[in-house]
Amino acid sequence: MAIPVTSTVLIAVVIALSTVAHLTESSSDNNRIFSPCADATVEKSDGFTLGIAIASRSAFFFNKSVQLSPCDRRLSLSSANSQLSVFRPKVDEISLLTVNSSSFSPDLYGGYMVAFAGRKYAARSLPAFVANNTYIVTSFTLVLEFQKGRLQNLYWKRDGCSSCTGKSNFVCLNNQDCAMRTSSCKTKNGNVDCSIGIQLAFSGTDKHASVFNSWYEVKNLRQYSLFGLYKNLKDSLTSQYNSFF
Repeated sequence: MAIPVTSTVLIAVVIALSTVAHLTESSSDNNRIFSPCADATVEKSDGFTLGIAIASRSAFFFNKSVQLSPCDRRLSLSSANSQLSVFRPKVDEISLLTVNSSSFSPDLYGGYMVAFAGRKYAARSLPAFVANNTYIVTSFTLVLEFQKGRLQNLYWKRDGCSSCTGKSNFVCLNNQDCAMRTSSCKTKNGNVDCSIGIQLAFSGTDKHASVFNSWYEVKNLRQYSLFGLYKNLKDSLTSQYNSFF
């Protein structure tokens, strides 16, 4: 793996849209692959491990032309200014991935993030802008696309700034991302928790050809924020601003 165990690992949290009954089913997790840099074939109710790497955009490209997985040693992210979070959400469950940024400023580590999992198939998302010294984006939606239980693709879904239209505390970047001023973050002596939140959903089929439904559920919930649904579990921007989804 390009990012070794000795690299700084951010505090990562997975909050699932579950009931207590769902939580008692963790014993049904039959996926014994726990590294984001190993291949797994999954079914519904399994856990699935993925990584989020944060670095400069150019750090994700080999010879400045070919984007590789952060697991690829040719990227040498371990010697670059990078950060890593590892998550294990439950397959086909809507989840909110959060990175505690109380002492972390993504703009200081290049300001772009890539989601990734697997080695042979080496699925990875395109680099997504997170922050620079002027603006920061804290809310994302990530879809994991599977075919017969094998991850094929990860891609970011954007709402074209519909969630922040008319809200003076936000600006629309490139007609696709709602952003705030980086100076408003607590890490910059502001008063806003700028922790990164990623709404996660699954599409495609598991190893038994059962169809994943969570992405369709997310599409129906796009007007709501998972931050809002979990406002009693995690302080977030919605406690300081209006819900921005």
